[in-house]
Amino acid sequence: MSYTVEPIGVLHTCFTDKFGIPRQPGLVTKAEGIIRLNNDYKLRRALHRLEEFSHLWVLFWFHANHSKGWKSAVRPPRLGGKSRVGVLATRSPHRPNPIGLSVVQILKIDTEAKAGPEIWVSGVDVLDQTPVIDIKPYIAYADSHPGASQGWADSSRAQTAVRFDPSVIESIEKLEDSLETQGLKELIEEVVSQDPRPASQKAKYPIDDARGFNREFLVEIGGADIRWQITETGFVVTHVGEKRTRKTERG
Repeated sequence: MSYTVEPIGVLHTCFTDKFGIPRQPGLVTKAEGIIRLNNDYKLRRALHRLEEFSHLWVLFWFHANHSKGWKSAVRPPRLGGKSRVGVLATRSPHRPNPIGLSVVQILKIDTEAKAGPEIWVSGVDVLDQTPVIDIKPYIAYADSHPGASQGWADSSRAQTAVRFDPSVIESIEKLEDSLETQGLKELIEEVVSQDPRPASQKAKYPIDDARGFNREFLVEIGGADIRWQITETGFVVTHVGEKRTRKTERG
């Protein structure tokens, strides 16, 4: 049997490239997005009393996953890209049906927006223009299980200290004005601290390996190109500018 799923809207986020997207929701609290539902009066009515909840689940389609077929086993970045795990024991996009699930915080709801009702959210880990299949309220007593086993993912989440080259601060302030984006510095810091490089680069240039020191990496965030380097004391953001095509290694 087959089933047809029609998106109910689109999730707009600050992540226009897969590199730099947080591996899980909530890791980057400054990463905000807008769920713009289809301009349908039934969907406007369907949001009644959703504002009473602080968080919601978003079910979405991995629309930019262009791999041929699905993979039965993958190499999770959490394991350094070295060990294989069954895909159904992961949250990889390479699934039998490429459906994603994220919990996000509700910032505000505008049921009267002209283009369709909007839900402003934070803590997103989704690519811009992602089709939304469904949303559901997060209910703590049913959805939260503090004592649950986390399997192979049960390890501390590594974060690396991030500092900014003094010349970058002015560039960030100018970009905030031109892009009408506030909190860009905090957003960059949260994303880079997660070490957004692909597993292959992390394996080739570990953060404690001098061979990777001063090598420049690129990540795109909120319409801006971010260049950063690995140093002995952590990561250093060396450039922030408007998005453009570069040959710098992507991280």
